[in-house]
Amino acid sequence: MNYVVPGVVLMTVATAAQGTAISVAIDMTEGIVARFRTMAIARVSVLTGHVLGSLIQTLLSIAAVVGVALLVGFEPAAGFGEWLGAIGVLLLIILALTWLSVALAMAARSVATASNLLTPLMVLPMMGSGFVPTDSMPGGLKWFAEYQPFTPFIETLRGLLMGTPIGNHAILTIGWCALIASGGYPWAKKLYNREPTK
Repeated sequence: MNYVVPGVVLMTVATAAQGTAISVAIDMTEGIVARFRTMAIARVSVLTGHVLGSLIQTLLSIAAVVGVALLVGFEPAAGFGEWLGAIGVLLLIILALTWLSVALAMAARSVATASNLLTPLMVLPMMGSGFVPTDSMPGGLKWFAEYQPFTPFIETLRGLLMGTPIGNHAILTIGWCALIASGGYPWAKKLYNREPTK
């Protein structure tokens, strides 16, 4: 139980990102964005609203998942500082993945495609260290698991919650989040700004 909870938490984040992509795609295809364009608001505020709403919903979902995990036997060793660190790491990951999901939804141009584009985010925690240590995996899968972003995400969260060594996973997590967010945010903004009025 203690080992798998961080992976389940990251799967919750990925599920929420997929929901955001679907929500953005619906807004883009149903014409409400055309009304927002006529209003005296910053153009990026529509997307930022989606991201902030998703951030709140994701944090509530994580709280529910952790609550259930505690009821069924999860025993974290984290103190107050480690819990704050875990929340900070989760905020970074949520923001990065949500901006990526918004960009992919803008690029998809249909609700079904937007939903399908985010499916790999659901699989990556399972192909990382979410459920088994990467050392137990066969060669090719082990290499992939160690170099994809969800493994350092999970290991950082696991280390903070369980008091296990983090190594360089925290630095890798910050780097991956910065890379994903610095690609997702400007890409989403560019696609939104050039999107024709429906």
